[in-house]
Amino acid sequence: MRAIISDIHGNLEALEAVFADIEQQDVSEVYCLGDVIGYGPNPRECIDLVMDRCALTILGNHDQAALFDPEGFNAGAERAIFWTRSVLESGDSKSNERRWEFLGELPRVRREDDFLFVHGSARNPLNEYVFPEDIYNQRKMERIFSLVEKYCFQGHTHIPGVFTEQLNFLSPEEIEFHYELGEEKVLLNVGSVGQPRDGDPRACYVLLNDKQVQYRRVQYDFEKTIEKIYPIPELDKFLGDRLREGR
Repeated sequence: MRAIISDIHGNLEALEAVFADIEQQDVSEVYCLGDVIGYGPNPRECIDLVMDRCALTILGNHDQAALFDPEGFNAGAERAIFWTRSVLESGDSKSNERRWEFLGELPRVRREDDFLFVHGSARNPLNEYVFPEDIYNQRKMERIFSLVEKYCFQGHTHIPGVFTEQLNFLSPEEIEFHYELGEEKVLLNVGSVGQPRDGDPRACYVLLNDKQVQYRRVQYDFEKTIEKIYPIPELDKFLGDRLREGR
């Protein structure tokens, strides 16, 4: 069985809680779909955990922004990524070099038989958002589905759920947190570990066991994360406040 996580965003408390939950499952390997850093107060620690625990990590747009320059970021996200970069450049040089090498070598896409793993979408693996309301954008969805062999796991929006080729969106609650992969093509957003945006503050990830997909929600001490964010001038207080409401 495989665990698939995404969008950690420097939230160490959420990541540790998710890994603790994963340890209680019969998981053989963990895949991460990117955005290990950005927004959150613990970029170094989160990179170190992902390097140690994940068999595969995909490049996210915030990971790339730390390596180069942020493009298309709002002012708050841009300040956060420049602060993240400064943290990754300070401290022990050997550890820093290892982290930068890790980020610089991350792939944008992984294909394994019927499975595709990306951060954003099959069409634009790094930057394209696929939101639930995109089921009403037939041209966009048909183009994305045409690039998917069978099943695509993705993140980026921080909103978990399943997109069907019939242009339906199924939230985890609607499917009782379980989905069986069949003949139909599907896009599966695994949700966010460190910054959920579906109204549920709990961390989210999925388990993949053959063709069975299970969504997991994990409580964590978000107040502790918020207490770390508030004193950092470059991190907007909103980045902490939103963790309480999962928005």
